Amino acid sequence: MKKKILISHRIPEEPLKKLSSDFELIWPDNDGFTKEELVSRIPECDGAVSVFGNPVDQEVMKLGTRLKLIANYGAGTDNIDVALATQLGIVVTNTPDSVTEPTAELTMGLMIDVARRISEFDRGLRAKKICDWGVLNNWGTTLQNKTLGIIGMGAIGKAVAKRALAFGMDIIYHNRNKLAPDVEEKYDARYTDLENLLRNSDFISLNVPLTPETKSLISYPELKLMKPSAFLVNTSRGAVVNQEALIDTLKNKEIAGAALDVFANEPEVPEELLHMSNVLVVPHVGSATREARTEMSSQVAAIIVDFFQGMKGLPVVNPNVWESENLRFKI
Repeated sequence: MKKKILISHRIPEEPLKKLSSDFELIWPDNDGFTKEELVSRIPECDGAVSVFGNPVDQEVMKLGTRLKLIANYGAGTDNIDVALATQLGIVVTNTPDSVTEPTAELTMGLMIDVARRISEFDRGLRAKKICDWGVLNNWGTTLQNKTLGIIGMGAIGKAVAKRALAFGMDIIYHNRNKLAPDVEEKYDARYTDLENLLRNSDFISLNVPLTPETKSLISYPELKLMKPSAFLVNTSRGAVVNQEALIDTLKNKEIAGAALDVFANEPEVPEELLHMSNVLVVPHVGSATREARTEMSSQVAAIIVDFFQGMKGLPVVNPNVWESENLRFKI
């Protein structure tokens, strides 16, 4: 009997066609299943593909009594109650490798854009609001010889550091764990505590997952430590930053600007941010390239095949589940 796999939202289909012989894929008719449809379909499924930003809540998970695998399409798994999945014996995986390079590219693009005011000038010229092209007008900020503070020196943080070095930036970082000396040397990066990083960085890049520990990691006290000339770039998760605190800080011109790919209540973007000339906003497009999204589908497909063939070498988010007495798929 074919294993049933529910695909919660539309993703690139071609890479998943390899599953057709051994699996029955249940696709939504539209962009994604509604909550009612999920509740109705999940009890019959052996696996589910969830999509970042779209929650798999406790009700859905508990109704999935046959569910053995949740393969998340994306690196962050804050849309899944991983603790409950572990308790129920459900393996949760993600697709970390596919998102690294495109997210690092976007981070650098946002940094250059907000510093050199590219989008701001584009809007100004189109609206015919920029008339004076004089030497003393339309200045931006260069990246060369500036200090980039990276909060979260995982795969994406390292990819950002690699690109920043090419722009002649100095790299400092704060991480849960200090990197090995040879890794620090590779990226010419110096470890420091969070307070020192905030005080001394000209640009700050947030590259941490959303966890209880990182929620509102950057709030009023942290923003107060930043230089008035500093820029904040967030391509991690919106809730890592206290959005109200950031808006107040920008209104009071206590930092130079912000470039944001993520927001606290997506797809909602606060009106205040939309009307600030020193704020750059994009709609959570860190991994939104044709190549990356297709590769993410390929990785999800490979995970599903490998898992149901009994392989353990998967990007498992909750490795403790392998030791659980409740593990639903014995390997």
